[in-house]
Amino acid sequence: MQLRYSFRLYPTSGQQEAVARAFGCARVVFNDALRARREAHAAGLPYPSDGDLSKQVITEAKKTSERVWLGEVSSVVLQQALADLNTAYRNFFASVSGKRRGRKVAPSRFRSRKDSRQAVRFTRNARWSITAGGRLRLPKVGDVRVRWSRDLPCDPSSVTVIKDAAGRYFASFVVETTQEPLPEVAAEVGIDLGLTHLAVLSDGRKVTSPKFLRRAERRLGKAQQALSRKQKGSANRRKAVARVARMHARVSDARRDHHHRLSTQLIRDNQAVYVEDLAVNALARTRLAKSVHDAGWSRFVGMLEYKAARYGRTLGKVDRWFPSSKLCSACGTAAEAMPLNVRTWTCPCGAVHDRDVNAANNILAAGRADRLNACGGTARPAA
Repeated sequence: MQLRYSFRLYPTSGQQEAVARAFGCARVVFNDALRARREAHAAGLPYPSDGDLSKQVITEAKKTSERVWLGEVSSVVLQQALADLNTAYRNFFASVSGKRRGRKVAPSRFRSRKDSRQAVRFTRNARWSITAGGRLRLPKVGDVRVRWSRDLPCDPSSVTVIKDAAGRYFASFVVETTQEPLPEVAAEVGIDLGLTHLAVLSDGRKVTSPKFLRRAERRLGKAQQALSRKQKGSANRRKAVARVARMHARVSDARRDHHHRLSTQLIRDNQAVYVEDLAVNALARTRLAKSVHDAGWSRFVGMLEYKAARYGRTLGKVDRWFPSSKLCSACGTAAEAMPLNVRTWTCPCGAVHDRDVNAANNILAAGRADRLNACGGTARPAA
């Protein structure tokens, strides 16, 4: 399986200019290619092939006075910009035709130098390398200092240089890794995701939601208020924009770190993990949108998914329409209604349930039913 390893970069001022030049050239090539394909489609002409497009927007463009500066960066960066456009078109056509599952993919848009995220990719053809001193040597950029937080498991196939909205630089390596199965354990767990508690486990444990965005909301509000008072185009406004971006980056980093720690613990301690397949996109359009985004359910489940695949564990997803909250985990009786303000309820069979723990137990039972019933296993755990 392929994994990404990201490390912080600390380029010098001259290297930052070289990287910015690479960002700009890749953006121009992407936009020129997109414009050429749109014009060909509007004129009823055949779809330009990859080779013709590369010759038009790179090879021939370098010979003109308007695009002669494209030769100042690595040609691999320009070719990868075209590859990104081709991937975007393939995803769009697959989405329109129904071959691609999930959310619909929108048509490609022009890139802007004002985008919050800028990135260029170097493949092996670019002859980038890691020096003996631990620096990242990039063509036409130089040896960039890297903060290595861990070792790479193998030689990476490519590296992507990223600049985020906070002005930080990162190197993202793609590596091919094999599975590293953990020793088998008997424990299995069902997880009920929520807002007050990020995760309620079927064994009764509750993980409180840190609410990183809510905790930083007051400081963010003051910073955004100060930003709104700055004159557009001024240096002070650029500083205020960077300050707001840094504050948002700290919130995002703290949330990601918390999700990594919790997901690693759950995968390490359980042979199988079952979660509910929530419609996060729909919930993010309700009045709870800020809290839903602050919880970060999708990223958390994504971490569980790839870690389960890497370490030989099982991740099961229970259908979102499964009535986990109003189904008695003891007798299986379903309540007629279960408003959100009801946190504890009593079943006619006499069982008293905590709403979230009961839902986690039902998710565990439903996940075990999908996984073990065909093998003759017991789906519902003992009371």
